[in-house]
Amino acid sequence: MARRAAIPEPAEVSRKLGVGVPLDGATTVADWLDTWRAGKQTRTTTNNGYDSHIRVHLKPHLGHFRLDRLGVSAVRAMFDAIGDQNEVIRAENEARREQIARCTRGRPGVPKVYERAKLAEERAKLAEMKPFRRTTGPATKQRIRATLRAAINAAIAQQMITFNAAEHVELESGKRPKPMLWTAERVRRWRETGEKPGAVMVWTPAQFGAFLDEAEGDRLHAFYHLIGFRGLRRGEGVGQEWTDVDLEASLLTVSKEIVVDGWDPLETEPETDGSAATIALDSVNVQVLREHRIRQLAEREARLKGGKAWEDTGKVFTNEDGTWLHPDTVSKGFRRIYEAAGLPPINLRDLRHVSATVQHRGGGDIHSIKETLRHSTITLTSDTYTSLLPEVDREIAERAVSVVPPARRQTVVEGSSAG
Repeated sequence: MARRAAIPEPAEVSRKLGVGVPLDGATTVADWLDTWRAGKQTRTTTNNGYDSHIRVHLKPHLGHFRLDRLGVSAVRAMFDAIGDQNEVIRAENEARREQIARCTRGRPGVPKVYERAKLAEERAKLAEMKPFRRTTGPATKQRIRATLRAAINAAIAQQMITFNAAEHVELESGKRPKPMLWTAERVRRWRETGEKPGAVMVWTPAQFGAFLDEAEGDRLHAFYHLIGFRGLRRGEGVGQEWTDVDLEASLLTVSKEIVVDGWDPLETEPETDGSAATIALDSVNVQVLREHRIRQLAEREARLKGGKAWEDTGKVFTNEDGTWLHPDTVSKGFRRIYEAAGLPPINLRDLRHVSATVQHRGGGDIHSIKETLRHSTITLTSDTYTSLLPEVDREIAERAVSVVPPARRQTVVEGSSAG
């Protein structure tokens, strides 16, 4: 005859009922993830990240385990499976690239009738293949583990379990790649091969100046000028409001940002308290913003006189009708301008790296750069965002060697004194 389970204490029953957990001890990881996520109130984009991790990875791999029996081996097996899937995705992506190459028309020496039939056959094969997919990289794996770890820690806080398996699984580093400057040699190599030497590339001050020259006259010139010198993030620049800009006092307060949720733009507050801060504006940026404001008001007046609508969103940077800019719009415009200038490629977000580098070259120390970029720690600024320019490095080296006189000269001076 099976023995009955011990009758739970009233406090235990109340605790479990309070979080919506079954009383039979068979709560699964999937059950708890749903419960945890339902009570998690964070930014929309953060919630979407949680949802993606839970739907795509955590539930399929771990959802069937009992929460109190989830072990390190199961979590490790999930990440091993993600790695295996990455290999499949890479192989399928490569096969698709090869198939696309077969769909190229105009092969010499091939009759047109045969060419059309062959192309139709190859394109039919391409249509049946899976689309290009992204692999799950080291940084994403770290975020998946962070989601699982947070959910399990919440269960531990509710005294449902005592062990967090996610804490004991080691993953490859998800650290940001080090920025690299587009030196003359790297630019030459890129022009020859088309290959970027690193994942994060940074323009020199001269290259940034060439970009701004090319951007002169573009209606978003002020946008690129502002974020390139003052280091605003893309979403912060797009979301900036005139009410938070004081041109007389040369101050700008970052208080809103527009991010992309799927494809839809969404206005939020900056992710951290440190991101919502007031920064100083230099005299050139003040002048550029004044000129931009005059241009924007002229656009508004012209539309209204022409019987066209103007939406007064209060944003510093808008579409021609005053509506929000889509963040992707400024990214595409940025790419178009630097390609026209013949500059090596960087991503729009890497203008923050350019800003850090220019500030450093202008004499700013790491602490002041940290405050301008609104980083949480000075380590993040020095390790990730500041690319030390070669000429700055040489200046430091020259100043250092000048501090200590040559030993030979010192000996001569001492000998002369003795005589």
